[in-house]
Amino acid sequence: MPKKRKRSAKIFYTRWFLLLEIIVLIPVLILLITNQVIRLSAEDHLYDSIDIIPYNRVALVLGTSHRIRNGGPNLYFHHRMQAAADLYHHQKVSYLLLSGDNSTPYYNEPEQMRQALLALGVPDNVMYKDNAGLRTLDSVIRAQKIFGQDSITIVSQRFHNQRAIYIARHNGIYATAYNAADVSRHRNDRTRLREWFAKANVFWDMLISKQPGELDESVEIGQ
Repeated sequence: MPKKRKRSAKIFYTRWFLLLEIIVLIPVLILLITNQVIRLSAEDHLYDSIDIIPYNRVALVLGTSHRIRNGGPNLYFHHRMQAAADLYHHQKVSYLLLSGDNSTPYYNEPEQMRQALLALGVPDNVMYKDNAGLRTLDSVIRAQKIFGQDSITIVSQRFHNQRAIYIARHNGIYATAYNAADVSRHRNDRTRLREWFAKANVFWDMLISKQPGELDESVEIGQ
């Protein structure tokens, strides 16, 4: 092969490798930056100790399925319910807003949450269900626009609370969060991976001013 052709081929492949590196690098940088921004912004509003978390009238309990795919118990769910019950029993909140997915008659996260909390000694009359909490954004914004709450305590695991806090404060809600017990790392790698992308997606939702799919009639808590 002539030297000129070899040089041209080398330049061609060098440029394609550089382009490929850029294509791969930019999404990775976006993931790293967005995740770090949310984590740092939320850190001062997260609590692990029930003794020092400030009182809030309403806790927003974020839903998930009570069972995993193989039919076993979902520890994320049960740890969140325990954390919510602890907040109520320690008089750190007066009401619980249970927000989750009830998009079909056969799947009802808020009702599963209610049943679990009843078993933990939480009175039925302090629990309110939001059946349209299909996403974290929906749950947080509906807590304000439908249930009239401008100050809430969010209940979930730390990695999830970080995102919920960021969404809440971006929408003018004074939010703190109580971190439910986590799940051992070898059992939650897939969940943690999804969370990286979910945190990045927060900024896309902000860019397009994403709103909940349902904004129905208002509900007064404690009336």
